[in-house]
Amino acid sequence: MYNILICDDEKDIVSALKIYLASDDYNLYEAGNGREALKIIEEREIHLILLDIMMPEMDGIQTLTEMRKTKNIPVIFLTAKSEDTDKILGLNLGADDYVTKPFNPVELLARVKSQLRRYMVLGAGNTKKNTLLVGDIELDDISKSVTLLGEAVNLTPKEYGILKLLMEHPGQVFSPKQIYRQVWDEHAYGAEGTVAVHIRHLREKVEINPDEPRHLKVVWGQGYKIEG
Repeated sequence: MYNILICDDEKDIVSALKIYLASDDYNLYEAGNGREALKIIEEREIHLILLDIMMPEMDGIQTLTEMRKTKNIPVIFLTAKSEDTDKILGLNLGADDYVTKPFNPVELLARVKSQLRRYMVLGAGNTKKNTLLVGDIELDDISKSVTLLGEAVNLTPKEYGILKLLMEHPGQVFSPKQIYRQVWDEHAYGAEGTVAVHIRHLREKVEINPDEPRHLKVVWGQGYKIEG
């Protein structure tokens, strides 16, 4: 049985979502703001979060940013039509999907089932301890090995370090200086060029088509991220 956390400060919305989800026999948890949500995910094993954007104390964007530091739980944003900018920001920060209020129950259930399946069957919910999985790429930090679609990939230590850093924070953008400091453990002199070369080599090894990468993405003017 899957555990779903509903985080919304509007009681009517929470009640409606509980009715929609009741037919599929999920364990449902409630939070009225981001602080309550973060406390629950530390105490419980949560498999999916339905997260409102506009909330008191800590909104959905802040909550997602904080959660993505340690958790890879799938997040579906609950948005109003007027929140397009926040919706796009949330997706860039690592949200997995969104539904717009007022909800279509059939669409909501379909998106919930899709994200649970991806997480539990194809994603982090089905990975071994010390193993990271993003899309077609799997990294085993015990054996220091990487596979693409099950085939071994040979990486240099620095390439491995960059890939591990990005895979530990899917959807999060790291600047070249941040990557350099974390992987090289040095002051970031000449970071842009050095990191760019290593990212290019990584793409050649972990992307099926390096010219049209599915996972290792450039966010122009900001840095790099990985997504499934």
